[in-house]
Amino acid sequence: MSEGVAPTGRVERVEVAVVGGGPAGAATAAMLARAGRRVVVFERAPAWRWHASGVFASPAAVAALRRIDVTAPIPGPLARPVPAMRVEIPGGPVARLTYGDDGSLRAPAVGFDREALDTGLLDLATDAGAEVRRGAVVRGIEAPGPTGRSRLVVRLDEVDREVDADLLVGADGIRSSIARGLGVARTARLGTRVGLTFHVRDPRSDDVARDARMIVLDGAYCGLAPVPGGRINVGIVLAGRRWRDALARDGAATVVRRVLAAVPPAADDPVAWVDAERCDAIAGASPVGHRVAHRAGDDWLLVGDAAGFLDPFTGEGLHRALVSAELAASAVHDRLGGHEAALTGYEHAMRARFGAKDAVSLMVQAFLARPNAFRYATHRLAERDAVRETMSLVMGDLVPARRALDPRFLAALLRP
Repeated sequence: MSEGVAPTGRVERVEVAVVGGGPAGAATAAMLARAGRRVVVFERAPAWRWHASGVFASPAAVAALRRIDVTAPIPGPLARPVPAMRVEIPGGPVARLTYGDDGSLRAPAVGFDREALDTGLLDLATDAGAEVRRGAVVRGIEAPGPTGRSRLVVRLDEVDREVDADLLVGADGIRSSIARGLGVARTARLGTRVGLTFHVRDPRSDDVARDARMIVLDGAYCGLAPVPGGRINVGIVLAGRRWRDALARDGAATVVRRVLAAVPPAADDPVAWVDAERCDAIAGASPVGHRVAHRAGDDWLLVGDAAGFLDPFTGEGLHRALVSAELAASAVHDRLGGHEAALTGYEHAMRARFGAKDAVSLMVQAFLARPNAFRYATHRLAERDAVRETMSLVMGDLVPARRALDPRFLAALLRP
């Protein structure tokens, strides 16, 4: 039994329990409910609130939303078009990654309004027939009972209840209590990293298409992504010890100001970053990464960030969340239909789908840890159109990630 939670003796039986109502959990629940499964979503937050989360997504994530049958117009109130992501080094090169868009914005990258996206996907699950219980805190996982399955202990309306599910889906993020309770959580590969995120007011406030920016500093980086509502999302990752010590000593507001002071001016960026007007509180996350030994077992599986998340620089977290939800819904439906190997198949499918992308992400992180090497590689990307296009397609999950691991591609990138 995890987390010292005593059993209650009151057991509720459900077919599928989904823990976490973010994009991965909501999408999984929606697809399973449409397939006729009885699904209950346990979401910790009583109502949506701003928290550290990704907003930028390539066209691949938009395509995944279409497959899940999200009918809201994109771009539109849900998302703002982003023609490209500019990777920048202050005083150095700029590499503009277009994610396959041809300039017409027929299939742009986007910056999502996460409140609209998250609540919309939960509404989609409810409309499909799933039951969504807000304010439900999973306090632990019991050892297998008479059914041979693990049980959740859920606090709802100040009462602890045991939930016995035929299948359990962990969708509760990078600090997944389900992964910990199942004993599969592992230390993040990239060590302790701290994420800080918030929105600032966009002076133009007309939601026109505008490039996102990724500013790479020594030991930190800062992503600036336009989102609906006349705002820009700021996401900062502090990787270096110097930055993390400053955070502990001086506080988040001071560190944020120092990072924003390093953002170079740009002709198409009207924000005065040092004095930018914040729209919400600074939300933090630590560690940023998450790793698991296994993504599935006899009667459970993990989706979204709970199934592993490396780093937001190349992570494409929203796309991975939605693809894992598609794979998970199919596997759970098949397993409940009697296909014994379905959950093992999910584990293999996730490894096949994202293993090479993780290798690319680790390669990029190796360059980020060496500023001179990253500056050199960014110069080469800025100068070489074909190499830059391949890298943008790989980072956007639009072509197989193994293309960026091909020795011919690496030679084209790194040759003087």
